[in-house]
Amino acid sequence: MTLARFIRRQLLSLSGVGLMLGALFFAAALTPTLIPRSYLTQGALAGGCFAIGYFAGVLWRRLWHYLELPGPSARARSLANALVAASCLLVVLAALWRTTAWQNAIRDVMKMAPVETAHPLKVSIIALVTFVVLLVLGRLFALLAHILAVGTRRAIPRKLANVIGVIVAGLLFWSIASNVLIRTAFNALDSSFRELDVLFEPERPQPTAADKTGGPASLVKWTELGRMGRRFVASGPTAAEISAVTERPALEPVRVYVGLAARDTAQARARLALDELKRQHGFERKVLIVITPTGTGWIDPAAMDTVEYLHHGDVASVAMQYSYLNSPLSLLFQPEYGAEAARALFAEIYGYWTTLPKERRPKLYLHGLSLGAMNSETSAELFETIGDPIAGALWSGAPFESRIWRSITDNRNPGSPAWLPQFRDSRFVRFMNQNGPTVPPDTPWGPMRVVYLQYASDAITFFAYRDAYRAPAWMNPPRGPDVSPELRWYPIVTMLQLALDMAVATHTPMGFGHVYAPEHYVDAWVAVTDVNDWSAEALAKLKSYLAARARQAPGDDPDRGG
Repeated sequence: MTLARFIRRQLLSLSGVGLMLGALFFAAALTPTLIPRSYLTQGALAGGCFAIGYFAGVLWRRLWHYLELPGPSARARSLANALVAASCLLVVLAALWRTTAWQNAIRDVMKMAPVETAHPLKVSIIALVTFVVLLVLGRLFALLAHILAVGTRRAIPRKLANVIGVIVAGLLFWSIASNVLIRTAFNALDSSFRELDVLFEPERPQPTAADKTGGPASLVKWTELGRMGRRFVASGPTAAEISAVTERPALEPVRVYVGLAARDTAQARARLALDELKRQHGFERKVLIVITPTGTGWIDPAAMDTVEYLHHGDVASVAMQYSYLNSPLSLLFQPEYGAEAARALFAEIYGYWTTLPKERRPKLYLHGLSLGAMNSETSAELFETIGDPIAGALWSGAPFESRIWRSITDNRNPGSPAWLPQFRDSRFVRFMNQNGPTVPPDTPWGPMRVVYLQYASDAITFFAYRDAYRAPAWMNPPRGPDVSPELRWYPIVTMLQLALDMAVATHTPMGFGHVYAPEHYVDAWVAVTDVNDWSAEALAKLKSYLAARARQAPGDDPDRGG
């Protein structure tokens, strides 16, 4: 058989219903969601969605034949296939023609310059390659299931043998994917991130001051901090820099960090962090913040620099690393590590903090971004702290699996949007976005203050598996200010779009997606830490300064919030 005849035979064997569903899924995949997409990600997503639609059509045809229902005549089938092919082509071309406008609809709400083209030809080629690869895998699966079914028909009925063949083939494919491909990739990534963690950056030399973590008198060696720990310790504002902006006397902020290499267990690293914090007199500061970092140990400077300026440097913060992997990989392969580390660190800090006189100890707060927010939520058990509660917490970009965030969002006040809820009388928890809080600033707080900072365009926060079969509540009007009005829900496709949005959520302009802006942290920290010695004019000046500095030096952090 010649190659041309083989290709023609394969094309004729394609399912007409599958092609129509695939074309509809392809078109839906090109519509806007939360994050602008490149032609590469757009093509891969569209091709994958086409394959899912096609396989759904094939499954429908197989089920139809399995039930022995009557089918159309050969002539009717031929005519139907011609109409289906023409319809599919029209649907695909119409979607490709609209894709540039759809992408610009997202860029417009994020104040990004519009693109002249979304490269429909490149999108089509990448989508076709993706579909062909998935189609080949699908047919290999069907072939394997058929071989297994034929081999068992001598002992069991034919229909039961077919079912067993599909199940066994599925288990074999899953075993190969999870135990060979995924595990091999994980080991390679773990080794790569481990090597990256030990790299030294020449622009961040070891501190020479005795009172700095990693310095000559530190209990934690400079080499034990890890790459992200060295970045955190060396990058904070100095007392002089703070005074230059606030025009008031300032203290040198205390930053304590313990890397994975420092000790073998989370409990041992937590005790070391406590000892180092005591050595630097961190418990003598006005504000003490226990930070849970993201997967690789990264801490967002937009968050910590801001609070140190607001409190004139009278801040101590402490954090410790729990993984070399970035947050998505850490969540997939080491979900227990972050929670264990956050719990151990909080237990050590809180346990010592409760022994101090209440009138002389600092106010104790929690903070975390992304996976750090989710793990930070679990670090403090209510029944353990109810007798001596902490002052509050600021959690930004909490992932959709965050237990407390999910409970509060699901039980929000009627009429408040899912992307910026109001919870009861707002005395305990409040939500903020680019436009600040949902309640007036003079609304009274209770004894503990919790703020969730989140953007409606952050898929890491608003993704949900049930988006596959139900439109999410955050899509209901009114929508968030950074969500395109052209966004629509489509079964299955929207969930896949949002899953891709999660992967690229840190590639947006600052103040959108999963990239949190320092000026928005200002409002959040003012509310959480009860800042009352700044005028509105001074706060506006601080916001402008921090925003300009952050945008002049865009983050090169590989794990920015991820």
